[in-house]
Amino acid sequence: MLKQRHQVFVAMFGVADALAATSACYGAWALRVIRRGDPWPVEWEQFVKEPLVLFVVPIALYVFSVFGLYRPMRDRSIWNEQSRVLRASLLAVGAVVLALWVLGSDFLTNSGSSAKPLGPLSWADTPAKVQLGWLALLLPLFVGLQRWMLRLMLRYIRSRGWNLRHVAIIGTGRLGQITCRTLARNSWTGIQVSYFISHHPKTSRRICLNRPVLGGLEELEVILERRPLDAIYLAIPSRHAAQVPDILKRLERFAVDVRIIPDVSPRYLPQSMTVGELEGMPILSYRECPLYGLGGFTKRLLDCSGAAAALVLFAPVMIVAAILVRLSGPGPIVFKQRRVSLGGEQFDIYKFRTMADAVQEASVVESGGTSEWTQRDDPRITPVGKWLRKTSLDELPQLFNVLRGDMSLVGPRPERPELIARFRDDWRGYMLRQHVKAGMTGWAQVNGLRGQSSLRKRLQYDLFYIRHWSVLFDIRILFMTIFRGFVDPNAY
Repeated sequence: MLKQRHQVFVAMFGVADALAATSACYGAWALRVIRRGDPWPVEWEQFVKEPLVLFVVPIALYVFSVFGLYRPMRDRSIWNEQSRVLRASLLAVGAVVLALWVLGSDFLTNSGSSAKPLGPLSWADTPAKVQLGWLALLLPLFVGLQRWMLRLMLRYIRSRGWNLRHVAIIGTGRLGQITCRTLARNSWTGIQVSYFISHHPKTSRRICLNRPVLGGLEELEVILERRPLDAIYLAIPSRHAAQVPDILKRLERFAVDVRIIPDVSPRYLPQSMTVGELEGMPILSYRECPLYGLGGFTKRLLDCSGAAAALVLFAPVMIVAAILVRLSGPGPIVFKQRRVSLGGEQFDIYKFRTMADAVQEASVVESGGTSEWTQRDDPRITPVGKWLRKTSLDELPQLFNVLRGDMSLVGPRPERPELIARFRDDWRGYMLRQHVKAGMTGWAQVNGLRGQSSLRKRLQYDLFYIRHWSVLFDIRILFMTIFRGFVDPNAY
């Protein structure tokens, strides 16, 4: 029954995607005609051919399926799906261009209709480039919007008790109870725990978290035949891990989905784990940099384009700040300080001088023999420097660090080597921040965690960012920085 319902939802999403892609095709075509002043076609065939619907829709649906957009995604975030939609849509547009070229279509080389376009015809004003450019914008927008609406609708009806997926949890210990509570809190997934099966051979326990315990592992097959369900969650404590292969073998007799919950504290799972294979040998990627491959390239592209645009935008502000710093007293306008970024590599970070003595500013404040951050109302800070720190304008020279590749626009804030040497022993997991480049802004900063704020909370936010990194997440943080990142009570 579950698989039948899944096929219904696959068909529903497929039809919705096809309609969204068709709307994007006609929208891009209409914008091209209006932009260039071309006449509307008089033959009905042209209303089908010119918008490229016959190319775009099948190619887009195929690419979406390759990107896993038609697999069950009950326990995936909407942002994860939106990221996939964006990448799949851009790839689909590229595939359309390739298909048109391979088939020898005159659409790519046609200079337009007989009507004279409005104004001189530039390289970018050819029909193909204008229409495909609009398509690259509208396709992810339309598909992403309709999927967002469908997901919200599904979450609503599941939270109301419809379209549920019934599961059982094997394991009544701490891990099994955590699994049950987590699924119960996230009712939007529609996953409902029907009962427990003990991880012991036999059990006298009958209730766990107000749900029935139907027996132990010796009765596994009998229970599943008597109470069939959609999926099973294996939440076996680590001390009983040797039982897992045998349980998996016994579950092969039943057409149910099986998920394994590892008995590992979340503090040791800062990044999403993936499973690979080498000549049939499964390899569990427990910890690796999330920016390998295409992700690193897209992030670097965002950094370079964003930093260049910010330098142009803030050039007048930086010139005024440089003049004020020069007038505030002797010393360099920009000072350098050693910081740590990706992989523990050290680099010189650039900042506008905000203290009377640049040598003092580049040094680490000592308090009781230990390294600390700068204190509030530090007497060394000049009036101009206090304003620059309060508005975070003293960090604008770090845009050059971004262009050099020392930093990223978004990431954990870079710390001094002295502080990292101290924190790496005092705070478990602190060095996992070094799996990505340090950033000018970050998830912790836009949530108000700056200056003398809780180091534990900052670390939690940094690790959350690393675990859930995506280009869309970076863009979201950059937009939040505009409203939250410049002025903050903890910036001093």
